[in-house]
Amino acid sequence: MIDPDRRQTDRAMETDGATDEFVRHRELLFSVVYNILGSVADTEDVLQETWLSWAPRRDAAAAEIDNPRAYLVRVAVNHALGKRAVMNRRRETYVGQWLPEPVVTTPDEDDAADALIRAESFSMALLVVLESLSPIERAVFVLNEVFGYTHGEIAEMIDRTPTAVRQLAYRARQHVHARRPRQQADPRVRRQVTERFVAAAMGGDLEELLAVLAPDVTLWTDGGAKGPATSLRPVHGWADVAKVFLEVARGLRADYKVTYRAVSGDPCAVVFDGDAPLAVVVLDVSSDNTVRGIYSVTNPDKLTAIH
Repeated sequence: MIDPDRRQTDRAMETDGATDEFVRHRELLFSVVYNILGSVADTEDVLQETWLSWAPRRDAAAAEIDNPRAYLVRVAVNHALGKRAVMNRRRETYVGQWLPEPVVTTPDEDDAADALIRAESFSMALLVVLESLSPIERAVFVLNEVFGYTHGEIAEMIDRTPTAVRQLAYRARQHVHARRPRQQADPRVRRQVTERFVAAAMGGDLEELLAVLAPDVTLWTDGGAKGPATSLRPVHGWADVAKVFLEVARGLRADYKVTYRAVSGDPCAVVFDGDAPLAVVVLDVSSDNTVRGIYSVTNPDKLTAIH
């Protein structure tokens, strides 16, 4: 007869082993899923679903899983594809423009998880472009372009043939390269341009604002019907964009403050209304040091992790 206490101890050891294995790969899973979904909250949901799929499997048939990393990525990717379908239905009723949820860090942060997210996440501008791909094209593009998985490895993950994956990767690359932002400025220059833009916008300096904006600049704002948003559609052209920010500056309270951080390695400005985050503003700065794209996230549901 097996001692019940011994059985409970063995089960706990197995669970601890499963937990350790999952935690070891959690940052990788987060980066993979976030690049597919563009939403931190939905990424966390997928990681929870991945854990629930992993733990029983790991305990019951550990000998069958000779590559836990590959197994976990495969499970996470397939859960992410399922979540993407749910997100697409949710987006149908989303008010106004939708932007990816920013993963905000301080530029000099040394935390390993944040460093990985910064290194293995696309820029805000490219994440917006990826929204125009189909879910399966986006997953293939992310796995191949960011994480270096071969077409054969991806085929096993998503139950497609290598030939089908190769075609998906080709279509995704063609689409992204056609719309991909041109070469960006150096990160230090982008930080300087970001500070210059904020000073001009918040100070109501029209001349300086027009000097920093590219003539064909586009402004995207995501308020989700809960935060301030300038328009239900993107605003194009430096005159109209400058007008928007001059109006914003006039409406700010006296105790607002701005801190400079990073979103996936991109310099950004975080605007606080008192102690509460009001907006995360990310600039797409071209090689001539002018701003060609502005992404402003003001939906409070996407700013809950910012302090």
